[in-house]
Amino acid sequence: MLSGGGSGVICIGIRAAPKSVTFAIYDADAKAIITVEQIKIPASFSTPNKLKYVRSNLLDILREFNVTKAGVRVSEPFAKSLNIDRVQIEGVVQEAFASSELKAYYIGQISSISARLGIERNAFKPLVEGSENYDIENWQDLDREEREAILCAIGAVDV
Repeated sequence: MLSGGGSGVICIGIRAAPKSVTFAIYDADAKAIITVEQIKIPASFSTPNKLKYVRSNLLDILREFNVTKAGVRVSEPFAKSLNIDRVQIEGVVQEAFASSELKAYYIGQISSISARLGIERNAFKPLVEGSENYDIENWQDLDREEREAILCAIGAVDV
């Protein structure tokens, strides 16, 4: 557990993929990324067990870091190819948020995350792709999912 009695604002940003969930923990008071990690989902698990695994691990992470606010990057409603596994994982993440001790959370697509960050919608993709820099140490060394998770976490500060 983090010291300080849990009085600070600790945010988590989530970016689901069919085989993993990338999460970033952000300390809003220190304006610092605490960690960016992945929950790798065992391929041998059945779909219900994969979802249970994600939920259980996510709830543990929320408790471990004393997370108070959260955001999840969800699929765009008009995506050319909607991945059912990703959508199911996003649903389980939302359910875990609702079942947790979080004070607040949001569900974000490109437009809503951009608005929370105070950037133009069309600036989001270059940030995520790494062609534009963001004021985060080693931004260029991160992958797309890690960048999206970080942006989601920072966007959760004022939820």
